[in-house]
Amino acid sequence: MPGRHLNLPYFIKGEVVKGFGRGSKDLGCPTANFPEDVIHKLPEDLNTGVYFGFAQVDKGEVHKMVMSVGWNPFYNNTKKSMETHILHKFESDFYGKELRVVILQYLRPEKNFSSLEELVKAIDDDIKEAKLALDKQDFALYKTNEFFS
Repeated sequence: MPGRHLNLPYFIKGEVVKGFGRGSKDLGCPTANFPEDVIHKLPEDLNTGVYFGFAQVDKGEVHKMVMSVGWNPFYNNTKKSMETHILHKFESDFYGKELRVVILQYLRPEKNFSSLEELVKAIDDDIKEAKLALDKQDFALYKTNEFFS
């Protein structure tokens, strides 16, 4: 079954690095990006696509997140990326800070879009679905996981 992963939940931590600079500007959806060494350590069975879970910056508060893992076909990337959109408004960038995430569930495969508007709508839908799912008890308990303390 696509989207079924033996390795979920999957816990990741790494330094936030500069990405492609499109999240905030093009999509209105700022993302925190992991460096290549973290991406290369992903399990083989972690399909590309969109996931949700929880995230924490520098041992701060734990927030809901959605994450894109893959090649971003709309932008024709040549490098695989992990772009985490934390569902919280931060006052400033946090490049160089430690990002911890727990990936809990697969939402959908990555795909190409015919327009920027179509991509933005898909991101909005992903966020709505993630917010609802992460309120459910079996996911919500990860917000207080010892990984974040």
